[in-house]
Amino acid sequence: MQVIHVSIDTVPGKRKSARRSGCPVSISLEMLGDRWSLLIVRDLMVRGYRTYKEFLESGEGIASNILADRLRKLEAAGIISAKVEQTDGRKVNYRLTRKGIDLAPVLLDLLIWASRHEETKAPCAAIERMEKHREEFLAEVQRRWREHDATPLLPKF
Repeated sequence: MQVIHVSIDTVPGKRKSARRSGCPVSISLEMLGDRWSLLIVRDLMVRGYRTYKEFLESGEGIASNILADRLRKLEAAGIISAKVEQTDGRKVNYRLTRKGIDLAPVLLDLLIWASRHEETKAPCAAIERMEKHREEFLAEVQRRWREHDATPLLPKF
């Protein structure tokens, strides 16, 4: 039996279409296949970013309207959560959910793959270390998430 998932967007009156297919890759790309979403997840996961301003100033060149849209979509997809800061009601802190932190192996594999096949600014020694000590690296990502540790795990490349 094939299950077709239909969801409602968070914009009132705007309905999303049914999924293209039941293929897990297709479904993943519907949520994360744009130019910016995985970079936001990366910044939350390994750079310790938490605020709109940090994402906007990340150096990737994302426009403010696109950033706001991607944050909203990632929250609607259950990949991130947003919480208003108690000390300043104007400030929102974003955090990966369990669903979001489960993308750690995917991001690590993308990082290794691109470093292997493309010219990047990622330090070769750091990539080799992550590849060689994969399970330890992923365990550290998980630990930092569990403990709300926003210390950057990787430098900017």
